[in-house]
Amino acid sequence: MKIITARPAQDTGAQTKGALTRAAILNVSLELAASKGLEGLTIGTIAERMRMSKSGIFAHFGSREELQVEVVREYFRRFEASVFQPALLEPRGLPRLQRMLDLWMQSRIRELNSGCIFIAGAVEFDDCPGAVRDELANSVQIWRTALSRAIEQAIKVGDLRKQCKPDLMLFQIYSFVLGLHHDVRFLKQPASIKLAQQSIQKVIDENRSQP
Repeated sequence: MKIITARPAQDTGAQTKGALTRAAILNVSLELAASKGLEGLTIGTIAERMRMSKSGIFAHFGSREELQVEVVREYFRRFEASVFQPALLEPRGLPRLQRMLDLWMQSRIRELNSGCIFIAGAVEFDDCPGAVRDELANSVQIWRTALSRAIEQAIKVGDLRKQCKPDLMLFQIYSFVLGLHHDVRFLKQPASIKLAQQSIQKVIDENRSQP
Protein backbone atom coordinates (compact mmCIF):
# COMPACT_ATOMS: atom_id res chain seq x y z
CA MET A 1 0.00 0.00 0.00
CA LYS A 2 1.43 3.30 -1.07
CA ILE A 3 1.33 5.96 1.57
CA ILE A 4 0.64 9.43 0.20
CA THR A 5 1.89 12.19 2.39
CA ALA A 6 0.06 15.48 2.24
CA ARG A 7 2.03 18.43 0.98
CA PRO A 8 2.30 21.27 3.43
CA ALA A 9 -0.15 24.02 2.62
CA GLN A 10 1.46 27.10 1.11
CA ASP A 11 1.59 30.09 3.39
CA THR A 12 -0.59 32.46 1.42
CA GLY A 13 -0.16 35.08 4.12
CA ALA A 14 3.60 35.09 3.60
CA GLN A 15 3.10 35.24 -0.16
CA THR A 16 0.78 38.23 0.19
CA LYS A 17 3.20 39.98 2.54
CA GLY A 18 6.02 39.34 0.08
CA ALA A 19 4.00 40.78 -2.80
CA LEU A 20 3.11 43.85 -0.76
CA THR A 21 6.73 44.38 0.22
CA ARG A 22 7.84 44.04 -3.40
CA ALA A 23 5.20 46.56 -4.48
CA ALA A 24 6.33 48.97 -1.76
CA ILE A 25 9.94 48.65 -2.88
CA LEU A 26 8.88 49.42 -6.46
CA ASN A 27 6.93 52.49 -5.31
CA VAL A 28 9.95 53.87 -3.46
CA SER A 29 12.20 53.01 -6.40
CA LEU A 30 9.89 54.81 -8.84
CA GLU A 31 9.98 57.95 -6.68
CA LEU A 32 13.77 57.83 -6.49
CA ALA A 33 14.17 57.12 -10.21
CA ALA A 34 11.94 60.08 -11.09
CA SER A 35 14.09 62.48 -9.08
CA LYS A 36 17.55 60.90 -9.29
CA GLY A 37 17.31 58.84 -12.48
CA LEU A 38 17.56 55.10 -12.91
CA GLU A 39 21.30 55.27 -12.37
CA GLY A 40 20.60 56.98 -9.05
CA LEU A 41 18.92 53.85 -7.73
CA THR A 42 21.09 52.08 -5.19
CA ILE A 43 20.19 49.11 -3.02
CA GLY A 44 21.56 50.99 -0.01
CA THR A 45 19.37 54.05 -0.53
CA ILE A 46 16.26 51.95 -1.09
CA ALA A 47 17.01 49.79 1.96
CA GLU A 48 17.36 52.93 4.04
CA ARG A 49 14.09 54.37 2.76
CA MET A 50 12.31 51.06 3.33
CA ARG A 51 14.00 50.51 6.71
CA MET A 52 15.10 47.13 5.48
CA SER A 53 18.44 45.40 5.18
CA LYS A 54 20.19 45.25 1.82
CA SER A 55 19.76 41.48 1.88
CA GLY A 56 16.02 42.04 2.32
CA ILE A 57 15.94 44.08 -0.88
CA PHE A 58 18.02 41.46 -2.68
CA ALA A 59 15.51 38.81 -1.59
CA HIS A 60 12.93 40.52 -3.86
CA PHE A 61 15.27 41.76 -6.59
CA GLY A 62 18.37 39.74 -7.26
CA SER A 63 20.44 42.64 -8.53
CA ARG A 64 20.41 46.39 -9.05
CA GLU A 65 19.92 45.86 -12.77
CA GLU A 66 16.93 43.60 -12.17
CA LEU A 67 15.42 46.29 -9.95
CA GLN A 68 15.99 48.95 -12.62
CA VAL A 69 14.32 46.77 -15.26
CA GLU A 70 11.31 46.16 -12.99
CA VAL A 71 11.03 49.90 -12.30
CA VAL A 72 10.85 50.56 -16.05
CA ARG A 73 8.21 47.86 -16.45
CA GLU A 74 6.12 49.19 -13.57
CA TYR A 75 6.39 52.72 -14.90
CA PHE A 76 5.15 51.52 -18.28
CA ARG A 77 2.28 49.55 -16.71
CA ARG A 78 1.11 52.70 -14.96
CA PHE A 79 1.56 54.73 -18.11
CA GLU A 80 -0.57 52.26 -20.07
CA ALA A 81 -3.27 52.29 -17.39
CA SER A 82 -3.52 56.08 -17.24
CA VAL A 83 -2.93 57.02 -20.88
CA PHE A 84 -3.35 54.23 -23.41
CA GLN A 85 -6.17 52.11 -21.98
CA PRO A 86 -8.59 55.02 -21.36
CA ALA A 87 -7.99 56.24 -24.92
CA LEU A 88 -9.09 52.86 -26.31
CA LEU A 89 -12.60 53.64 -25.09
CA GLU A 90 -12.84 56.30 -27.80
CA PRO A 91 -13.87 55.42 -31.37
CA ARG A 92 -11.08 54.66 -33.82
CA GLY A 93 -9.89 57.70 -35.69
CA LEU A 94 -9.29 61.24 -34.55
CA PRO A 95 -11.27 60.92 -31.26
CA ARG A 96 -8.96 58.12 -30.09
CA LEU A 97 -5.79 59.81 -31.32
CA GLN A 98 -6.80 63.11 -29.73
CA ARG A 99 -7.53 61.38 -26.44
CA MET A 100 -4.18 59.60 -26.48
CA LEU A 101 -2.36 62.87 -27.04
CA ASP A 102 -4.38 64.77 -24.44
CA LEU A 103 -3.76 62.14 -21.75
CA TRP A 104 -0.09 61.90 -22.73
CA MET A 105 0.33 65.65 -22.37
CA GLN A 106 -1.45 65.60 -19.02
CA SER A 107 0.92 62.91 -17.76
CA ARG A 108 3.96 64.85 -19.01
CA ILE A 109 2.76 68.05 -17.34
CA ARG A 110 2.18 66.21 -14.05
CA GLU A 111 5.72 64.85 -14.19
CA LEU A 112 7.48 68.09 -15.04
CA ASN A 113 8.45 68.57 -11.41
CA SER A 114 9.51 64.98 -10.79
CA GLY A 115 10.76 63.89 -14.20
CA CYS A 116 9.85 61.35 -16.86
CA ILE A 117 11.67 58.03 -16.54
CA PHE A 118 11.40 57.38 -20.29
CA ILE A 119 12.93 60.72 -21.28
CA ALA A 120 15.56 60.80 -18.54
CA GLY A 121 16.34 57.13 -19.11
CA ALA A 122 16.94 57.72 -22.81
CA VAL A 123 19.69 60.19 -21.88
CA GLU A 124 21.17 57.93 -19.19
CA PHE A 125 21.22 54.74 -21.25
CA ASP A 126 21.45 55.92 -24.87
CA ASP A 127 24.97 54.50 -25.17
CA CYS A 128 24.80 51.84 -22.44
CA PRO A 129 23.88 48.45 -23.94
CA GLY A 130 22.13 46.06 -21.61
CA ALA A 131 18.84 44.92 -20.13
CA VAL A 132 17.82 48.33 -18.80
CA ARG A 133 18.36 50.10 -22.11
CA ASP A 134 16.53 47.31 -23.93
CA GLU A 135 13.53 47.57 -21.60
CA LEU A 136 13.42 51.36 -21.94
CA ALA A 137 13.65 51.23 -25.73
CA ASN A 138 11.02 48.48 -25.93
CA SER A 139 8.57 50.41 -23.75
CA VAL A 140 8.99 53.63 -25.72
CA GLN A 141 8.68 51.79 -29.02
CA ILE A 142 5.42 50.13 -27.92
CA TRP A 143 3.97 53.57 -27.20
CA ARG A 144 5.25 55.04 -30.47
CA THR A 145 3.79 52.09 -32.38
CA ALA A 146 0.43 52.66 -30.68
CA LEU A 147 0.51 56.33 -31.67
CA SER A 148 1.48 55.48 -35.23
CA ARG A 149 -1.35 52.92 -35.45
CA ALA A 150 -3.83 55.52 -34.16
CA ILE A 151 -2.69 57.96 -36.85
CA GLU A 152 -3.03 55.30 -39.53
CA GLN A 153 -6.54 54.44 -38.31
CA ALA A 154 -7.50 58.12 -38.41
CA ILE A 155 -6.38 58.21 -42.04
CA LYS A 156 -8.27 55.00 -42.83
CA VAL A 157 -11.59 56.24 -41.39
CA GLY A 158 -11.19 59.56 -43.20
CA ASP A 159 -10.51 61.84 -40.22
CA LEU A 160 -7.03 62.67 -41.51
CA ARG A 161 -6.01 63.35 -45.10
CA LYS A 162 -4.86 60.43 -47.22
CA GLN A 163 -1.70 62.41 -47.97
CA CYS A 164 -0.86 62.50 -44.24
CA LYS A 165 2.46 60.80 -43.49
CA PRO A 166 2.22 58.90 -40.17
CA ASP A 167 5.99 58.75 -39.62
CA LEU A 168 6.38 62.49 -40.09
CA MET A 169 3.36 63.31 -37.93
CA LEU A 170 4.63 61.05 -35.15
CA PHE A 171 8.10 62.61 -35.34
CA GLN A 172 6.68 66.12 -35.10
CA ILE A 173 4.41 65.33 -32.15
CA TYR A 174 7.12 63.43 -30.29
CA SER A 175 9.59 66.26 -30.86
CA PHE A 176 7.20 68.78 -29.33
CA VAL A 177 6.77 66.63 -26.22
CA LEU A 178 10.54 66.26 -25.83
CA GLY A 179 10.93 70.01 -26.36
CA LEU A 180 8.35 70.66 -23.64
CA HIS A 181 10.27 68.50 -21.18
CA HIS A 182 13.58 70.20 -22.05
CA ASP A 183 12.35 73.79 -21.93
CA VAL A 184 10.29 73.52 -18.75
CA ARG A 185 12.63 71.32 -16.69
CA PHE A 186 16.00 72.52 -17.93
CA LEU A 187 15.39 76.09 -19.07
CA LYS A 188 12.57 76.79 -16.56
CA GLN A 189 10.20 78.15 -19.22
CA PRO A 190 6.67 77.15 -18.15
CA ALA A 191 5.18 78.99 -21.13
CA SER A 192 6.45 76.10 -23.25
CA ILE A 193 3.55 73.97 -22.00
CA LYS A 194 1.05 76.04 -23.94
CA LEU A 195 3.39 76.29 -26.93
CA ALA A 196 3.71 72.50 -27.09
CA GLN A 197 -0.07 72.02 -26.82
CA GLN A 198 -0.70 74.55 -29.57
CA SER A 199 1.99 73.06 -31.80
CA ILE A 200 0.63 69.51 -31.47
CA GLN A 201 -2.90 70.72 -32.21
CA LYS A 202 -1.60 72.59 -35.25
CA VAL A 203 -0.07 69.38 -36.62
CA ILE A 204 -3.42 67.63 -36.20
CA ASP A 205 -5.40 70.47 -37.76
CA GLU A 206 -3.04 70.71 -40.76
CA ASN A 207 -3.59 67.01 -41.46
CA ARG A 208 -7.31 66.98 -40.80
CA SER A 209 -9.56 66.02 -43.70
CA GLN A 210 -11.47 68.89 -45.20
CA PRO A 211 -15.27 68.69 -44.65
